[in-house]
Parts: sequence; structure tokens; C-alpha cells
Amino acid sequence: MTAGSIAFTLNGTPRTLPPGTSPTLTLLDWLRGPAGLTGTKEGCAEGDCGACTVVIEEADGARVPVNSCLALLGQVHGRSIRTVEGLRGDGGAPHPVQRALAEADATQCGFCTPGIVMTAWAHAREGGDVHEALAGNLCRCTGYRPIVEAFGALHDDPACPAPPPPSPATRLEAPGQVFHRPATLDALLALRTALPGAWLLAGGTDLGLRVSERREAPAEVICISDVPELRGLEAGPAGIRIGAAESYRLLLAACAADPAFLPLAGLLRRLGSRQIRGMGTLGGNLGTASPIGDALPPLIALNATVRVAGPDGEREMAVEDFLTGYRTNALLPGEVIRDVLIPRPPEGAIFAAEKLSKRPDQDISTVGLSALIALEGGRVAWARIALGGTGPRAARCARAEEALAGRPWNRETVDAAAAALEEAIAPLSDWRGTAEYRRIATGNLLRRLWHRQAEAA
Repeated sequence: MTAGSIAFTLNGTPRTLPPGTSPTLTLLDWLRGPAGLTGTKEGCAEGDCGACTVVIEEADGARVPVNSCLALLGQVHGRSIRTVEGLRGDGGAPHPVQRALAEADATQCGFCTPGIVMTAWAHAREGGDVHEALAGNLCRCTGYRPIVEAFGALHDDPACPAPPPPSPATRLEAPGQVFHRPATLDALLALRTALPGAWLLAGGTDLGLRVSERREAPAEVICISDVPELRGLEAGPAGIRIGAAESYRLLLAACAADPAFLPLAGLLRRLGSRQIRGMGTLGGNLGTASPIGDALPPLIALNATVRVAGPDGEREMAVEDFLTGYRTNALLPGEVIRDVLIPRPPEGAIFAAEKLSKRPDQDISTVGLSALIALEGGRVAWARIALGGTGPRAARCARAEEALAGRPWNRETVDAAAAALEEAIAPLSDWRGTAEYRRIATGNLLRRLWHRQAEAA
């Protein structure tokens, strides 16, 4: 493997860091420390507040806001990054985005402003709903009305991303640390077999917390971002196949463009902010196997399959079989997730993907319910009801499905199925909700689905 120093393009200028720089130092700590670029702020160090937002400039011209508190230097090796210091107008004057915020009185104490400026700069090119773009930036003193007004006055600028440094190294070293960036699936599998205890890093929106909050410094990291077999997205008549290392940003764009997947698109918009979706991956959500992983219930409801690769070849299995217990999965030693196939909902079927959380946006699920229901002649031909947050893993509820199958699609049937669901689950109590709340709320999500369908009919 090619060893080398961490190198990337920063604000249009190539930078190569001194040998021995820790590849698991967060980008935020490096910016505010050795780089002396203190415009980027640290607020929560959890990827929630957006004060640390910087923008990744992709080769295709896309601008992807990310949380620099979660991004590790080894992850941004070979990328193009822009911080608030990299925005300038003509002759060194304020950039039009900065000027728009100032003229709209969209700042007060200013702590959150650099992150909002970077989000705004990306939004000016990427577009979309302003409130959704701002979901990952918290302002504690200004109020959002002038910020929203400033976003409405933005115009894209012609700036193009600078090319990343050539020939990115596949092995980054520091005292007591090795950060591997394999460039092929074979290389990844060889590393996974040789280093079973190494961190397997995709987007890092979960593992990154172990660095930003707990200040862990892992000895071995295997970053999968450069493995082409784990990248890409294909959308077709059968559904969507997405690589394990591909971001939620790409998946959301594909779902939003396909009417059959609009319910999943709605859920993905709430899965995290644009900053989180720019880094996080579906493969990471599956590998973590959290019982409250937002994306897992819709995958199970749609009968999605996961393809894994290992020393003995590849195998494919249903997502509901891949999830084996609390934060455990069916991966064998040396195996990695390669990609996920999300089947297209059958024409005419009812598909819903819902979650309840304390906040509408940027919050972890209390419970989730996804449903795929096929109707024939006003009766339920079959149903797949998948739940999250109601047990040790995301899973189907067979009793609710049986209560629906073969019966008229009406309120009485759904009430009976919701009651069966409530009796079947055994959720836990924690600070997000009591067991009783989770039980009643999950049943009510199924009831709400029927009411929405009835009102739309």
C-alpha cells in the first residue's frame, strides 16, 4: 500500500500536513489548532448544532456541507474543503452570502454565523427547501426569520472546486496509529481479515463521536470511502441499489426523484441534517444495527436485501435476517457490507415510513413504523409491518400483519391490527419515552396511516 502524508485542498490551496499528524484528529481540531482558522466554531462536538460546518467541494461542482467535528483528517485526505475564511468577494470584500446575512440582520452574537454562512453557500448551489437546509444549524439568540429571509436572497457564485491532490495515499501513519484507505475491494477484504479489531469507517457520523467526545485514538482504522465496489447508486425498474460507502445525500436525491419512494425520501430528510446526510451511509446504519436506526424499518418493510463480501465470496440476504440482535448483525469474520438493494414498492401498494421523536428534525427516533400493504378488492392481500425502537432490533410484527391479511381495509381492521401490535411488542423505558408511551405511540402510527389513506381517497 502507498504510504504518505495527509494532503487535501483547503480554500483552493493544496495542503500537505507534517508527517506524523494523527489521521484521527478531527478536522475541526486541526482547523482551530495547527491551521489557525478559528472562524469554524465548536458548539456541541456531536454533529447537532452546525457551528462547525465546512463544505466539501466535489469534482462535479457539488457543494456538500459537513460537520467538521465528526470528520477525521484521514477521511478528508484527497478532498477539497472550504471554510468560512475561504469565502471572499471581489478585492477581499465580504462574500455575497456574508453580505446577505448582514443586510438581513441575520446575526446577533455571531457564534453560529460562520456555520450558517457555509450552509448558505452550499444551499445557493444545491437548492431545495430553506428550512430543510437550515435544520442542521442552531441559532440560540437571533431567531430564524431574518436568516430565512437572507437565504431567500442568495445567488450561486461561479466558484469551482480546486482539484484534489494527485495520487492519494492508501496508508496514513502517525505514532501508534495507521489509517488505511484501501482502493479496491480485494485490498479491503485483506485488511479486514488481517485486522479484525480495526475500526471500519464509512461516514463516521457514529464512530466519529468516539473521537470528538471520548477522545479515543484508535490504533488501526480502515476507511472504505475509496473502494469503488462499495460506491455508486443504480436506480431502475427493480428498485435502487446503493453502495455501502455511498452517502444518504445520494440516496435521498434518488428517492425524491421517484414517486414510488417519496415516503422514504420524507423519512431520510428527517434522518439527519444535510451535514449528517453528506457523510452518513446506509451501510453504516446497517453495520451499527441500532434498534432505533431510522432507515432500518423501511428497509425491512420493503424486503430490502444486503449483499456482503468476504474471503469466501459474496452472499445476499434479507435485511431482516441480517439484523440478528441488539447492535449485532450476520457478518462473518472478514466480511463487509458491499451494497443494499431496495425493491420498488409494488404498484398500487400502500407504503409508509414514519418515525416519532422529541423534535421533528435532527433527533433520534423514539419509535419508528414502516408499512407495505397490498390491497385487492378493498381487502388486505398481505402486509409487512416493520418497527424500530420497540425491541432489541428493528423487526417485523407478525401479529399485526396477520390481523390485517385477508380482512377489509377499514378502520375496524386497522384498530384490531394496532391492538395486536401493542400487545406483541415489549419496548423499554428510557429518557426518550416510557415503555407504555412507545407501545401506544407505535399502535397509533398504524392508525394514523389508515386515517391519512382514508382522507386522501
